[in-house]
Amino acid sequence: MSITFAEATWVKSSYSQTGGECIEWAPAFAAQGTVPVRDSKNPDGPALIFTAEGFTAFVQGVKHGAFGAA
Repeated sequence: MSITFAEATWVKSSYSQTGGECIEWAPAFAAQGTVPVRDSKNPDGPALIFTAEGFTAFVQGVKHGAFGAA
């Protein structure tokens, strides 16, 4: 699968306020069933692509502490 992100609008994680290690995601793709995620410090680098369901499950897990303390 080849997806072009040249015109994508990327949104930083709400946790990025600390200036630490952050991710960005392109929400417009969620309507197509995929959620691209990239490292905000390397915007020209690769993006990981998750299913919308998988990304939603990940976000819920983070909110509920499934991955431990930061």
